[in-house]
Amino acid sequence: MDREITFFYCVVEDLFKAMHLKEDSQVHMNNAEVVTVALTAARFFGGNLERSREFLREGKYILNMLSKSRLCRRLHAIPDEFWQLLPLNLPGVQQEVQTVKEFIIDSFPIPVCDNIRIPRRHLYKDEQYRGKCVSKRRYFLGLKAHILMTSDYHPIEWMLTAGSENDCKAFDRFALNLPEGSLIYADAIYTNYEIEDLLLETGNIKLKSQRKANSKRPRSGCAEYIIKALRKKIETGFSVLTNLFPKTIHATTDKGFALKCAFFIGAFSCWQCFS
Repeated sequence: MDREITFFYCVVEDLFKAMHLKEDSQVHMNNAEVVTVALTAARFFGGNLERSREFLREGKYILNMLSKSRLCRRLHAIPDEFWQLLPLNLPGVQQEVQTVKEFIIDSFPIPVCDNIRIPRRHLYKDEQYRGKCVSKRRYFLGLKAHILMTSDYHPIEWMLTAGSENDCKAFDRFALNLPEGSLIYADAIYTNYEIEDLLLETGNIKLKSQRKANSKRPRSGCAEYIIKALRKKIETGFSVLTNLFPKTIHATTDKGFALKCAFFIGAFSCWQCFS
């Protein structure tokens, strides 16, 4: 645990320096220490910031620990760009992206509450956040996390959308700063011939999505088998990631809920790089 917490702090501090984010010289805790509390909470304490704060203070990892309320305000002040850039800027990840050139994309739901409690919810009151998880055959209310990973479970890009948003529409907003000749393996829901042609034409990136029975561009049985086998890897990666999540994520605002989701994705990215 000691080495992993030190790793959190080092990679976060390096990223803040690379982003040239300035902070007040009079602060008791710098931004790297603030984010380290959040990553430690997500990795070891189920997202409980208070337990992480007390552990790091009593263990003398961070001497000038902020109060819980002040810590939350500082976390909300961290730019969203930081959480998006963190997975790709971990040690060795960019080199892996350039050499492996095989990626997998998929999504998974992050429910705010059980289906039976949806009428009594106080977060995400718009109907656009009510989605359906086809694999589990159930509806949920909350967000959907879309993650682009390497074949070794290292996240490259990710985003959060409303629970009802189509995966293919979310994929259209990915930056996809990948090297030429890259292969992206995806589920059948990502089938979009225009996007496939555009990626191939502009960046020589091949989107290998599974085909439905009535597809206008069917694949051979061998190609379908390879895609299906490689896609199973992301299910394993998602299983490890969702094990970090608690049964319910405690948050009082919509932004706070999304921010805690970012903590878990960031902690998972660091954990995969550290291990």
